[in-house]
Amino acid sequence: MSHSENKNAEIILASSSQTRKDLMNRLGLTYHCISPDIDESPRGETHADDLAKRLAFEKAQVITKDHPNAIVIGSDQVAWREHSPQDFIGKPLTVEKAIQQLQANSGQNVYFSTALSVQHLASGFEHTLVEHYHVKFRELTLDEIQRYIEMDQPLHCAGSFKCESLGISLFEQMIGQDQTTLMGMPMIQLCGILRKLGLQLP
Repeated sequence: MSHSENKNAEIILASSSQTRKDLMNRLGLTYHCISPDIDESPRGETHADDLAKRLAFEKAQVITKDHPNAIVIGSDQVAWREHSPQDFIGKPLTVEKAIQQLQANSGQNVYFSTALSVQHLASGFEHTLVEHYHVKFRELTLDEIQRYIEMDQPLHCAGSFKCESLGISLFEQMIGQDQTTLMGMPMIQLCGILRKLGLQLP
């Protein structure tokens, strides 16, 4: 199949993330979601880039095997604090861990390695990359942290915040080329890859 014929290909987002769905919805494309069932535990990676890249690739690959004619999009994000790219910041899952994460983030630069993998088995296409973004947290009080967690419920977000919501109030500065990288899927890069596959955007 030539890339010019891909404009009618099925598009699958290998994710159940509502934020990533919202980002995909910006493009006005018809797609559907399938959640990949993979083990997201580190396998000896010593840098957040390596972990994010492997997980994004595996998420897309798992879905691609069952849907070889579809364009499959996988993405993953790993957070880390300045000078410690080997100490991954995961999803807190509990209020207690979210408080601990935000206390540790207070006044610090927190970096995000966001990987994207687009695969189309039928044409042998695969492109996987990592984009970066970082934020400088302002000094946070415990009261502010507790109020924020109660209001935004960021328990399934790496770093314990939602930048697209009230999390913006926690920052002193945001640094990067594409804010969607911070949100979990680098959309400027994704658009470029989809155009290479023959899709029209816009």
